[in-house]
Amino acid sequence: MPMEQRGVDTIPDEERTSGPRDLVTILLGSNLCLGVIVFGWLPPSFGLDWWGSVSSVVAGTVVGTALTAPLALISLRTATNLSTSSGAQFGVRGRLVGSVVGLLLALGYTALTVWIGGDVMVGVLGRLFGLEADGPTYGVVYALLAAATVAGAVYGYRVLLAMSRVLAIGMTALLVLGVAAYAPHFTTEALPEAGGYLLGGFWPTWLLAAVAAGLSGPIAFITLLGDYTRYISPARHSGGRVLRATWLGLLLGLLVPQLFGTFTAYAAGAALDYAGPLVDASPAWYLVPLLLAASAGSVGNAGLMLYSMGLDLDAILPRASRATATYTVAVVATACVFAGHYASTAQDAMTSFVLLLTAIGTPWAVITLIGFVRCGGVYDAEALQVFNRRSRGGIYWYRGGWNVPATVAWAAGAVVGVLAVSLPSYEGPLLSLTGGVDCSFLLSGAVGGAVYLGLSRGTASRRDVTSPTVEPQRASTAP
Repeated sequence: MPMEQRGVDTIPDEERTSGPRDLVTILLGSNLCLGVIVFGWLPPSFGLDWWGSVSSVVAGTVVGTALTAPLALISLRTATNLSTSSGAQFGVRGRLVGSVVGLLLALGYTALTVWIGGDVMVGVLGRLFGLEADGPTYGVVYALLAAATVAGAVYGYRVLLAMSRVLAIGMTALLVLGVAAYAPHFTTEALPEAGGYLLGGFWPTWLLAAVAAGLSGPIAFITLLGDYTRYISPARHSGGRVLRATWLGLLLGLLVPQLFGTFTAYAAGAALDYAGPLVDASPAWYLVPLLLAASAGSVGNAGLMLYSMGLDLDAILPRASRATATYTVAVVATACVFAGHYASTAQDAMTSFVLLLTAIGTPWAVITLIGFVRCGGVYDAEALQVFNRRSRGGIYWYRGGWNVPATVAWAAGAVVGVLAVSLPSYEGPLLSLTGGVDCSFLLSGAVGGAVYLGLSRGTASRRDVTSPTVEPQRASTAP
């Protein structure tokens, strides 16, 4: 299969040969991995019992999917990725906000997937062959996972789609075997080692779990969905079918692995750590399937995240090819894996990462969706590519390539979100207004959307404005 040559340029209609079924496949197959499974462990580690954990994961995922899935329709119309598409609202230079947010989201989830997958692999290899769990062992395993991940990401969308088709079947079978393997020790009681409710009461802890374990899953896709729907042709597939496929793919792709993580957390008594107890509690016959799940599943998920990172860096640095950008971000992601392994505890690192990125990313998604509704899904695909072609002009040029109202609105929402977030090592001053409950994503999205609507009131829809001439920049002018 040839290497994909497309970066964030517009995909010609003759190359847009995927369909809604492929969208479901890639969202399901790529997410059946330990990097997603581990999020199901968070509610039990927060001190919730089985029913509290399940309800928080399901509620958060359903709400997050409802808010996130419509973003898939944007790239269906623009034929490019979502961060580039957001130039319609933020300006062709202002869409760098989306590229940076997407880059950080994908970077964190790539590192997390390789980190958790590698830790489980080392544990299984220790039980099977007596391999020492020391620094060199972790280094070799992380490096092998990273190398396999890079191979899939560099070859691009078609290879990743084919991999997801295999993983959708293979990983489902491995998880079904896992339910049988861990069922004898399953309990619905809260794990005593968790030390009670993390935030002191049921509802504050439940809401934290709903955001950190449930809502964070769909929010991770706010810049990723367009990577797949840009290969679907609106001439052959309706927006309604694509939206339904996105809902189904996100719900299945997130709830199946996360609830497996919740189930195994109680069965393995994994209150303070997930990877170690998961391996220790595994019966001998399930060790090889667990090793396959840790390796193959991690490569599939991290490959898609790394692919998205390459596109986002390609969007930030148009002179770089997609392959070069992918190699670059792979090095950074691998460094983050080692930092996470040696410098952080899993629970604190995961909680802090997902809450902060959710607070920062939500207002960007809200503003982008407001713009989609305002323009009726009609975009000027050529004008969106002005920055990538190092040109000037077009209907999305605004002021020097930036739409000030949208950028200010995103910044206001992000600041409010950071001030209202509750992390293991930091509590925002606005928490006193919400009774100590983390509502950062709600506040950030509401503030970002309200400020954008207020500042852009009376502005004509960009689909009704005649596109100015696009002029190439001089070689001496920085893009």
